[in-house]
Amino acid sequence: MQVLTFPTPAPANQAAADLLAGTLTAPDIRRVLVAGGNTPLPVYALVAAHRLALDHLRVFVLDEYVGVPADEPRTCSNLLRRTVAEAWRVPPAQFFALDPDPARAAAAVEAHERAIAEAGGLDVAVLGLGTNGHLGFNEPGSGPDSTARVVDLEPESVEANRRWFGGAHAPARGATVGLKTLLAARRVLVLAYGPAKADAVRAMLAGPRDARCPASFLQDHPDAWLFTDTAAAAGWAGRG
Repeated sequence: MQVLTFPTPAPANQAAADLLAGTLTAPDIRRVLVAGGNTPLPVYALVAAHRLALDHLRVFVLDEYVGVPADEPRTCSNLLRRTVAEAWRVPPAQFFALDPDPARAAAAVEAHERAIAEAGGLDVAVLGLGTNGHLGFNEPGSGPDSTARVVDLEPESVEANRRWFGGAHAPARGATVGLKTLLAARRVLVLAYGPAKADAVRAMLAGPRDARCPASFLQDHPDAWLFTDTAAAAGWAGRG
């Protein structure tokens, strides 16, 4: 794994956006998976500012809150439709969302993952790092062969969801693409900033490859990149 540490998030986001923009315009890149949440939004905006020709891409959502109304603008699918698909001028038919309805979420995310596999797998995935080491809603306990599913979320994830929705919703379940699909992506970018992520960064980079920190399974990925700031890297002895 390549680890790039910067004094603050702003230059880290710029470096991540530069790498991502170069990746997305390569002739053999077609399938990209993107995470929601606050952390990657500046990277998506920086890529959009380049006004690149990205209408060849198929964009897949990483995960979704289960039980939140589908018209809520802060669902992962609605957020990423605005900040990625529309901002990058990807045709609507090439944006693949997830269904938050509890009755349909499991079947929807399983079909979503099958569509990724049938398309040839992921060329690039953009991920955030959870404070407990999760990737998407692959919570601690998720193994490297885990597949798409609906999961019960840990209390700290539920609280993070409550903050994200400003108290209007606090979903306790999430639908997610599995680690097996994420680890098979040709290139993976992970973003992690701030002191709250320091323990997760340390476990991801220095801890054993263990389901207690799902992100640790990226340690031996052939083309994984971690963009972090000094606050998040503070607990990692190999920081530079």
